[in-house]
Amino acid sequence: MKSANLTKFLVVTLTIIAVFGFYIQPLAFSIKQGLDLQGGTHVVMEAVDTPEAKVDEDSVQRVVRIIERRVNELGLTEPIIQREGSRRIIVELPGVKDPEKAIEMLGKTALLEFQDESGTTVLTGKDLKDARAQIDQAKQNLVAIEFSDEGAKKFADLTAKNIGKHIAILLDKQMLTNPVVQEAIPGGKAVITGNRSIEEAERLAILLRSGSLPVKVDIIETRTVGPTLGQDSKEKSKLAFAIGTGAIVLFMLLFYRLSGFVANVALLLYVLLLLASLKALNATLTLPGIAGIILSMGMAVDTNVLIFERFKEEYRGGKTLRAAMDAGFTRAFATIFDSNVTTLFAAAVLFFLGSGPIKGFAITLGLGIMLSMFTAITATKFMLKSLMNANVVKNGKVFGA
Repeated sequence: MKSANLTKFLVVTLTIIAVFGFYIQPLAFSIKQGLDLQGGTHVVMEAVDTPEAKVDEDSVQRVVRIIERRVNELGLTEPIIQREGSRRIIVELPGVKDPEKAIEMLGKTALLEFQDESGTTVLTGKDLKDARAQIDQAKQNLVAIEFSDEGAKKFADLTAKNIGKHIAILLDKQMLTNPVVQEAIPGGKAVITGNRSIEEAERLAILLRSGSLPVKVDIIETRTVGPTLGQDSKEKSKLAFAIGTGAIVLFMLLFYRLSGFVANVALLLYVLLLLASLKALNATLTLPGIAGIILSMGMAVDTNVLIFERFKEEYRGGKTLRAAMDAGFTRAFATIFDSNVTTLFAAAVLFFLGSGPIKGFAITLGLGIMLSMFTAITATKFMLKSLMNANVVKNGKVFGA
């Protein structure tokens, strides 16, 4: 029985250390990085008055929502979109491969119109329900569009009245295609041809899905954040992480000895679980996010410190090692739970009321708190119990008591 418990302790400990050493680097580098770590593009946009549409508070808010949809459709990670003053909008796009085309999409009005031969606009983008890029059997790149119920009726009526005539499809007053109607088209579905590549078709589909801007928007500033700045930030973050981790490991070993060693092994498991969770959530790591990880590591150690201090009090009060350790976990739990829950509330407030990097900090902090409780209550407790049940060490001083 004693040898079985010792085997459990050694297997779990060595497995955690081996998995950490093998997976930590590829796992850390597989997580997406924000603008401050990998560079990207900073864009300042301004809504301007035109004879057709004047700028007001409602129109600027709608512009922000539409740009947010366009950025999300582009699949960019950790974008920052925020108001500046009454008319300006700041957009930060991390890691964009083609900034010029991305910026062009953000500022494009994207007013879609269907006109008959007399130039009368019968349908607009407001009548659309969906738009998707496709490649047909002839290898032609096109955009398949689907109208809303009301739009489908308008489109069916338009095609029925214009058999043998042209229907022009225009985007921002520029003709995309001008097909001849062969027959009435019920069902509310059509295609837009003339795209030179599938990427161009996809960009058009994104513009149509996100909707047209209610007012004209000018790009007044474009600034590229180079990877050099991001690399410098990463190197400083790595140094801070290394110093902080080293200090934690040394502190735990000096003050709590074998218990501290077990806590350090549990800390390795905690870091692995945290990075794996960020990867599974498809989260983006930023400098505030790294700060959240480092802070949550400190809280993870704090959890173990509370447990070990209670253990020392119980052991010095006359209890056996196993009884003292059980009492340490039991009596420290209420304090650990209260402190972590209050911090979780703070993280939740930051997440729901904050934006961009602030949310990244809140996510890593909140995840870290929950995982630190899990590793302390399960992994640390399991390893210590296995070690004590093995009855290899009988002197409490070895455990820092």
